[in-house]
Amino acid sequence: MNQLTAVIITQNEERNIGRCLESLEDVADEIIVVDSGSTDRTELLCRGCKEVRFVHHDWSGYSEQKNFAESLASHDWILSIDADEAPSHTLRTSLKELKRKGFVTGNVYSMHRLTNYCGHWIWHCGWYPDEKVRLWQKGRAHWEGVVHEELILQGNPKQVLLTGNLLHYSYYSIEEHQRRLEKYAQLSAEKSLQQGRKATWFSIHTKPLWRFLRGYIIKRGFMDGKAGLTVCKMEARYVRRREELMR
Repeated sequence: MNQLTAVIITQNEERNIGRCLESLEDVADEIIVVDSGSTDRTELLCRGCKEVRFVHHDWSGYSEQKNFAESLASHDWILSIDADEAPSHTLRTSLKELKRKGFVTGNVYSMHRLTNYCGHWIWHCGWYPDEKVRLWQKGRAHWEGVVHEELILQGNPKQVLLTGNLLHYSYYSIEEHQRRLEKYAQLSAEKSLQQGRKATWFSIHTKPLWRFLRGYIIKRGFMDGKAGLTVCKMEARYVRRREELMR
């Protein structure tokens, strides 16, 4: 069977979901959106797309929401995509060609993710190529983790890289980045403390500096101009905030 189900989780994604759904119209045979209680126009936009099956499910964490969405899929192959992502034209062509030739049992399919930061594409900073497995056979992978969910694959599948980019429209403003930075730093610190790890004076002062130098110099963030500098500074700020919360 070469039919494909795209699964998306949402909460107040009206600025992103229309673009995401439009990019999947000629790729997915079914689109499942699992929403955790949007109060904006997310549901209205989803129900305006005939391919979408819109389901409400109370928030249970990123991993559990995604696993629940996959469990609803009617088809054997799953394309997991976030509401703020959309396959590029080239990636859509790759996906359609893959469907035409047929999926290979035992394979999983990955793609490069290219992030748009406040209107600028980030090609460096350690943010690209950011290869992600996003296509697999139903039941042969699941998500785990609270802060940054991780896809756990069954067995030892062959990973095939598709041509094209998964376009990620991450942050629209620096203020939005700052808010999300604080949230993720808090979650990461809580997880580390639960595992018995604490920060030291040394880690608070050296880890942020290393994160900045790694992104800006080693990963050539300077080539992304002012946006690259901002990204690397924010990455360092995230690390410092996380370490401070682990004291």
